[in-house]
Amino acid sequence: MQIPFFDIRRQYQSIKQEIDEAVLLCLENGQFIGGEEVKKFEYKLAEYIGIKNVIGCGNGTDALQLALMSLDFPIGSKIIIPAFTYIAPIEVAKFLGYEIIFADVDKQTFNINLEHIKKVYTDDVRAVAVVHLFGQICSDIDEINQFCLDKNIFLIEDNAQSISAEKIINRNSLMTTSFFPTKNLGAFGDGGAVLTNDEILSKKIRQIASHGQTKKYEHTIIGINSRLDTLQAAILNIKLQYLDRNIEKRKEIANLYNKAFASIPQIETPKDFGRHTFHQYTLKVDEEHRDNLKEYLKQNGIETNIYYPIPAHLQSAYLQSISLPNTEMLCKTVLSLPIFPELKPNEQLYIIKNILDYFQK
Repeated sequence: MQIPFFDIRRQYQSIKQEIDEAVLLCLENGQFIGGEEVKKFEYKLAEYIGIKNVIGCGNGTDALQLALMSLDFPIGSKIIIPAFTYIAPIEVAKFLGYEIIFADVDKQTFNINLEHIKKVYTDDVRAVAVVHLFGQICSDIDEINQFCLDKNIFLIEDNAQSISAEKIINRNSLMTTSFFPTKNLGAFGDGGAVLTNDEILSKKIRQIASHGQTKKYEHTIIGINSRLDTLQAAILNIKLQYLDRNIEKRKEIANLYNKAFASIPQIETPKDFGRHTFHQYTLKVDEEHRDNLKEYLKQNGIETNIYYPIPAHLQSAYLQSISLPNTEMLCKTVLSLPIFPELKPNEQLYIIKNILDYFQK
């Protein structure tokens, strides 16, 4: 049996008629840039999330860049970012000339928390960027938000992996997301968005994303060109209707994994504090077994992934001589198993059987 880590073809086949009709309508209308599908998606996503403004853009990395550009920090400004994350928020901050202050993360949730922020905070920090990793919102995000308010610094939330974990967002932060195909709400190509309750920043971000224009050919601020593709917006309008159903399916798969692995001492299953959407199902496996288990599963036709094998602070482009023990431990022990709504029950049982067989040998 061959089991992919993720198979978007199955997702397409499950809603093929609706997707085909939505795409065909765009083609027939000749709408390829902007238009009603983009406006409709921005409105629908804002309503779904419980936030005032959604600004679509080209991808999740662009969303981070737009968010940071809108804040007008001077070059050299310090931003706290977790070291256990995908590189996007770090590369954007570096690209804009900011100084990165790496923070460790909680070894149970994989997320940054207030304790780790306080450890690296100094009075000249301008912002904190949190990453809601693997489908779970930072467990103390409200406390982090209050800390940022108290210190008069800005909160940026990279929510590319956990966009649907909250349904009402009252924070005045800047939130970013990605519609990369593998995400819980994924397009069939690239896409991203910035989300905020701040009306002034919302208008500014929309302007930055359109070359800094107030109107055509009048550029009052420095901008970039980043927009959500109309065809992708049409696809996302369809897929948003199925998001809650798909997340419930992910939770069912995660619960079955949790029960199956509960008695294996070399494995720690992911902690769920009530808002986990399981974009990834990520185990912690004893270091002496992680790579061998991954290879064993590969030999038996099961694709897995390691998010992330190298800590950000040890990447050669961003190297810092600091010790972040939880991050460094996680990079040696995490292993993500297939979890997507179209995963078949017999496939999941096959995955479970192979993991149990490995530890019984």
